[in-house]
Amino acid sequence: MASPKLAELDLSAEERQVLEAWARRRKTAQALALRSRIVLACADGAANTQVAEALGISRATVAKWRSRFAADRLEGLSDEPRPGAPRKITDEQVELVITRTLEEQGPGLDTHWSTRSMAAATGMSQSAISRIWRAFELKPHLVETWKLSTDPQFIDKVRDVVGLYMDPPEKALVLCVDEKSQIQALDRTAPCLPILPATPARMTHDYVRNGTTSLFAALEVASGSVIAQPYRQHRHQEFLRFLKLIDGAVPRDLDLHLILDNYATHKTPEVKRWLLRHPRFHLHFTPTSSSWLNLVERWFAELTRRKLQRSAHRTVTALEADLRQWTNAWNKNPRPFTWTKTPEEIFESIAAYCQRINDSGH
Repeated sequence: MASPKLAELDLSAEERQVLEAWARRRKTAQALALRSRIVLACADGAANTQVAEALGISRATVAKWRSRFAADRLEGLSDEPRPGAPRKITDEQVELVITRTLEEQGPGLDTHWSTRSMAAATGMSQSAISRIWRAFELKPHLVETWKLSTDPQFIDKVRDVVGLYMDPPEKALVLCVDEKSQIQALDRTAPCLPILPATPARMTHDYVRNGTTSLFAALEVASGSVIAQPYRQHRHQEFLRFLKLIDGAVPRDLDLHLILDNYATHKTPEVKRWLLRHPRFHLHFTPTSSSWLNLVERWFAELTRRKLQRSAHRTVTALEADLRQWTNAWNKNPRPFTWTKTPEEIFESIAAYCQRINDSGH
């Protein structure tokens, strides 16, 4: 029985140029590159068997793409849609889910939707709702908090504080000062169990409160070292005692630039009189509602994560001793926190966020 006559492939100049470009691909779309080489070889007059041997593929593959190109030209080299179950969720249903998620609260008195409640409201499955939310990056169960400062001197204060971070004065130390108040001495109601292979450390969820203390801290920006002292209260008297501690710990030939918040104890008449008698102290206040601008908050976060969250103390005295020991260990190998954003970048970020709020219609 005679073999069927092979389809002749006459390429236009444009088709040959496209096929040669596809055939040269090295990193992506290798299937398309192979198909292009098949067609080019066939167009040069090679038989299916010759093309198959040269490219290391089967004759059936050569025949398939030769005939596909002969029928549909360049479009014939792309993959055909694979058979599968027909789509069950319409565009209208997807739009309904998105609209209700964005514009409505949850059913009844709920504040937000869950996959279960949305599925019940739309007659769809929970997995379908979950897929739609993932596709459009909707997360009704999450909420982020934010706070914008209303300080009329916000811009000037940001420039002042960030300027100290990025271009500190000579013969001076820049210290970020704040208090971590109401640190609780907590003891678990049962002994904590250590970590084991395949088992994390375990502790009871309930605890016994044994009193509180407050930790005053001054983070030296350049080196990352910390002057810290716990006090049972955080009045202006304790703040004055801490200022005197800083004064005694820092060499007399250095000026001191303190970055701190607007807490009332920092501005009492007693504090102001003491500062007048110690002119090397210079206070720089962050804008209201802008604790993120004080780098000592970053050190407090390290203290909480690495020490306080998983510790147990039966007395406040034990807690204070633990705080001193942890601070001393930190100061043996301090790590500075580097500020990178300029004032202009901060203002641009805030402006962009305000624009997003305005565009949301709220």
